[in-house]
Amino acid sequence: IAIPKIISKYNKDKDYLKINTSFINSQVKKIRKVGTPLISIIIPAYNEGENILKTISSLADTSSKHSIEIIVVNNNSNDDTESLVNACGVICINELQQGITNARNAGLAVAKGTYVLNADADTIYPEHWVDDLINPLINNINICLTYGKFSFIPIAGTKRSIYFIYEYVSDLNRKICQLFKEEALNVYGFNSACRREQCLSVGGFNHPIGTNEDGWLAMKLRAAGFGTLHWVERNRSIVWTTDRRLQIDGGIFKATLQRLKKNLTLTHVKKPF
Repeated sequence: IAIPKIISKYNKDKDYLKINTSFINSQVKKIRKVGTPLISIIIPAYNEGENILKTISSLADTSSKHSIEIIVVNNNSNDDTESLVNACGVICINELQQGITNARNAGLAVAKGTYVLNADADTIYPEHWVDDLINPLINNINICLTYGKFSFIPIAGTKRSIYFIYEYVSDLNRKICQLFKEEALNVYGFNSACRREQCLSVGGFNHPIGTNEDGWLAMKLRAAGFGTLHWVERNRSIVWTTDRRLQIDGGIFKATLQRLKKNLTLTHVKKPF
């Protein structure tokens, strides 16, 4: 029910984390290792000065034997997002075309990794997240995309206990989608992974109006014959994201109704090819 201590240590305000940018920088270098990175983590960012250090510091503490690069795509931020990213020693590129799809495609274009992990700038990642999402792709050529579980960090007054219930119901719904409906509905851009070349071959994150870039990519990869989707259900790799999307949608109850409606609609979505 409570936010785990291993996550809470990153959930600090910007001024506190700014003091530790030199240490974060050194950790980023450790996970980068030597040679061409096997894994690229792409993070779109628009005015994420209050959150980006939480995300980078958690990813910098990743436990993995693989070489990892972190790429932040600064999407016309007018706050200190870019300077904070640079202070951490993370690759920062600027994408002038506004929008999450443009930002993700820009990161994909410069990524050097064989595998791409999609992340967000308001999310905290546990140390095993990278390997838990990437290893199924490494070990099974018949899997084209992996996605994981997530929980919410309240920022607007909703109690964690409410989200605790919401998350278990959501996981039940994901299992139903996985087994009986459209599994691509389960895929979110802040918690998924795929092979870079396969992603590029289907047009990256481009998607039709009325669809989302994350789920549509999953459908494109599957339709192209690259394999199946794989849900990583290990609790140790649950990522923790802010609830601002739910708040933008009008709060948890209104957002739940909207997502149920979307779920029912997208089960009959046209095929990508």
